[in-house]
Amino acid sequence: MIIKEQIAEILERAIQDAQRDGAIAAAQLPAARIEYPREERFGDYATPFAMESAKVLKKSPLDTGNILKPYIEKYECVGQVNVVKPGFINIFLSLEYLFSCLKTIHEEKDAYGRNVKRNPVRVNLEFVSANPTGPLNIVSARAAAIGDTLANLIEATGDIVDREFYVNDYGNQVFLLGLSVLHRYKELNGETVAFPEDGYHGEYVRDIAQYIKDNFSDEISRCSDEQELIDYMARRAVEYNVRGQKSDLERFNVNYRRWFSERTLHENGSVENTLAHLDSRATIYDEDGKKVFRSTAFGDDKDRVVVRDDGRPTYLLADIAYHKDKIDRGYGLIIDICCPDHHGYIARLSGAMKAMGFREERFRVLLAQQVNLVMEGELVKMSKRLGTFSTMSDLLDEIGVDVARYFFIMRSIDSHLDFDLALAKKQSSENPVFYLQYAHARICSIFREAEKRRIPYEPARAEMRFLDNPESIVLMKLLAKFPEEISDAATALEPHRITNYLLRLAQAYHRFYTEHRVLSDEEAQTATYMTLCDAVRIVLKNGLGLLGVSAPERM
Repeated sequence: MIIKEQIAEILERAIQDAQRDGAIAAAQLPAARIEYPREERFGDYATPFAMESAKVLKKSPLDTGNILKPYIEKYECVGQVNVVKPGFINIFLSLEYLFSCLKTIHEEKDAYGRNVKRNPVRVNLEFVSANPTGPLNIVSARAAAIGDTLANLIEATGDIVDREFYVNDYGNQVFLLGLSVLHRYKELNGETVAFPEDGYHGEYVRDIAQYIKDNFSDEISRCSDEQELIDYMARRAVEYNVRGQKSDLERFNVNYRRWFSERTLHENGSVENTLAHLDSRATIYDEDGKKVFRSTAFGDDKDRVVVRDDGRPTYLLADIAYHKDKIDRGYGLIIDICCPDHHGYIARLSGAMKAMGFREERFRVLLAQQVNLVMEGELVKMSKRLGTFSTMSDLLDEIGVDVARYFFIMRSIDSHLDFDLALAKKQSSENPVFYLQYAHARICSIFREAEKRRIPYEPARAEMRFLDNPESIVLMKLLAKFPEEISDAATALEPHRITNYLLRLAQAYHRFYTEHRVLSDEEAQTATYMTLCDAVRIVLKNGLGLLGVSAPERM
């Protein structure tokens, strides 16, 4: 069980026992909340219960805290309990409990930190969903790293996650892509044509045209007119780009359960059916020949057009149809990770979900903020249409998967990220990825040295007395809280919490390593410190695995 949940249960039992004994009144009391103290020196956990129940109990918070103190202290996992002004009850974990956690880590190994639920929630997590008009850029790479890591975290808490990519293969952008490829195709055939100003100018468009020329000339010859040629070029270009996007994402250790085509929503009648569904719920009205969704009834700042006056559906209606499809597939939680320019889109889509009867708390939209790639002190401008951007593939060639994934995850999704390429390429402790991987490799080297010196690894001989020192206690507390860190990060949808946690763990380990000799002539002490080091190795590996980062044994 997660420690925070254990402490909450202990507090509930302590209150019940105190009420049974008549030490506090048998009244209707507020929920017993468990918090993290502002500073670690105050305790591992704290509760404001004594203050929050003061009016009901008609007691001083300090008196209530001191009444509850002995009831809390009797549990094995609890060490010291302090009651401090203005009434906080601060709780420290016991050394015995921390020592027992080492055994749990060694027993569970790769499974440590993971939870199993009797009734898991099915989660649809859609992320990246970049337009199929060119290669993935570094903004998409950030969304990929964050989305996949978040999926890993939610799965580690015991739920079931389906990773999904929405392919926007319908509409004006696809038409412009087809038109751009057709012009490049004509140029390859020796024709002089004026390239469309609002087309896609990147060199990759010429590559697509060459690919089509090399492989599909016979099919092109059967196209009867310009419009059919544009449509054909668009379909082949989308296939080409999506194949490249899949390849880049697989290289980035991101694998989707489903690639969902927007075009299918239009072809199978889902868009029209969704309009009828909204209309049946009295959320659609006519205005100047348009169909308008009454989104102000669900928190939006204005109503939104879903069908234009010429009968064409807007992008919003297709998006609503897509999310209705997700609802119909039976997901208990739907999460979208979008680009920052979708901020204004959240209210209208959330309103549509509510209009369709999907509970508000079961739909979450996260915005992956902008990434600035800093190269030699200058920002690289990114534009798919102009072809002036650094692709995700280029970045992976430059720095590798491990560093790229970590750097994209290490800041909150709500924060802009300046991706420091110079720091990412450093092989020193300044680079957090190197620092973490080095900690893991250092531990592995200790065990290689022990084997070389024929020192046996005997966890059963570990003795708690050798761990009663500040460096070991800090390490054991961090190790014990790993499942809790995963749960907190998954619940808050904040993967960067795991990068922060792993850095704290590595820092604590390096301090321990500096102060304590692991391999010594004292056999029991050696066994104890090797056991502690191995627990750190397991947690570092498991934590890096959640981030999609490798844990090398040698560096």
